[in-house]
Amino acid sequence: MALFRKRQKPGVPRRADLADRDHLRDWAEARIGVEAYLEPQTTVTEPTVMLIAHDGEWTRRRVPSHDHARSLCGKLGIPVYDVHLTGYPQRKRDYDSRRAAEERG
Repeated sequence: MALFRKRQKPGVPRRADLADRDHLRDWAEARIGVEAYLEPQTTVTEPTVMLIAHDGEWTRRRVPSHDHARSLCGKLGIPVYDVHLTGYPQRKRDYDSRRAAEERG
């Protein structure tokens, strides 16, 4: 219930936690052809990792570090790419386009 959640101080980014790790693991185990794309830290977020399945479906979560993300993905048998070097795969853009078309009706 939202009433009992810890409140963040304004301007302080939320840190990666075990719920983020569990989400990534569960999401990856429920899909096929998953690849990980490491995203850089910004002024408002920690480093993130985007997992992209074979059909372009994706999820993104904060990670404590890229090394942590690589370790988790290694345990899950997921290939890891640096988004600055590879960009996102076309299947992600196609998935986003399909979703946008569905929402427009």
